[in-house]
This record gives sequence, structure tokens and C-alpha cells, in this order.
Amino acid sequence: MPDSCSARFDGRLKSWNDPRGFGFIEPLQGGGDLFVHIKSFPPGTGRPTVGCLLSFEVEQAAPGKKRATAIRFAMPARRPPARRAETPARWTLVRALAIPAFVALYAYATRAWLVGPWIAAVYLGVSLLTFVVYAIDKSAARHGRWRTPESTLHALALAGGWPGALLAQQLLRHKSTKPTFIAAYWVTVVLNVAGFTLVSWRLLA
Repeated sequence: MPDSCSARFDGRLKSWNDPRGFGFIEPLQGGGDLFVHIKSFPPGTGRPTVGCLLSFEVEQAAPGKKRATAIRFAMPARRPPARRAETPARWTLVRALAIPAFVALYAYATRAWLVGPWIAAVYLGVSLLTFVVYAIDKSAARHGRWRTPESTLHALALAGGWPGALLAQQLLRHKSTKPTFIAAYWVTVVLNVAGFTLVSWRLLA
């Protein structure tokens, strides 16, 4: 049983009567439970809860009775910071116009060079796959799991999934701020669009 008025002891709040503002602490060193009043807690720390760990001193309350005083929370309960809802990344002019410009180019190619609809299906399918891979990689980054190599993301973009990659970067806010990655991404966009234009002009005209 703690018996020193100057030493500090550790205990667990065993019971608490919140309407009346008192409870009992079970000392971790052993011994009988100690009475504790709400006035012994530091101001501004809120109401204690059963089970919380406390540090305290012991004082004589009455002949043969002791109580805990000068209470401190040994492990103060903290609410985890609320995760802010993620908002889409800011659309720059280039990012906002990239997909519409390609759609316009594709529409011209279908009229001038008779590009078939299967190419649009390929772009749509690969873009959907790329978006999913981005989403999986973002989840992996949050939970510390195995990450998708950046080379794989760039390969998907080069293969026609760059519209999906762009949407994933914007809507998921993933890989949208790393300068080296973004620079390599735009290289894949330029190469893919250039390849589409050349193939459409030479082979499908």
C-alpha cells in the first residue's frame, strides 16, 4: 500500500461515479484501493474514465484513511486526428485539356484516316486497368504493403493507359506531386500520342 506523501505512484482507475465526482484507484504496486476526488485531477483534462492509468501522490485524509491526490494522466487518452477528406488535385490547364485534345484528335483520325473503334476500346480498357493499378498502389502506400513499381505505371501509360493515369493522379491524389514521376509520365503521353498519330496516318489512312 503506498504510504509516502512525497513519492508518486501509479495506478488504474478502478471505479468512477461521475455524477458525484469521485472514484477509487487500484495501485499497481498493490494494496487497498484509494479514494480520489475530481478536484485532485488537473484542471482542463476532462472527466476520467474507468481503466485509465494515473500517476498520483498519497495524502492522509482521516485517521487510518488515505486518498490519492495530485493526479496526473500517465497515458492521456488522445483522439486520433480526423483524416481530412481528400479532394481532387488542382487541374492545371495542360491536365484539363490533355484528354479532350486527344478525343478531338481521335475524332479527326476516325474521319480522315478511318481509324476503327477498336482502338478506342483499347485505350478505354488499358486506362481502366491503369486507374485500378493506381488505386491499389495508393492503398498499398497507406497500409505499408508491397508497392507497384513506377516503371509499371509508366509502361501502362505508354501502352495507352495515360488517360486513366491522369484521372487517377487527379481524383486519387496519387503520384501527382513527385516532379520526376510527373516528368516521366508526360514523356509517356507524348510518345503514345505521337505513336498513335503516326500509325493512324501511315497504316490506317
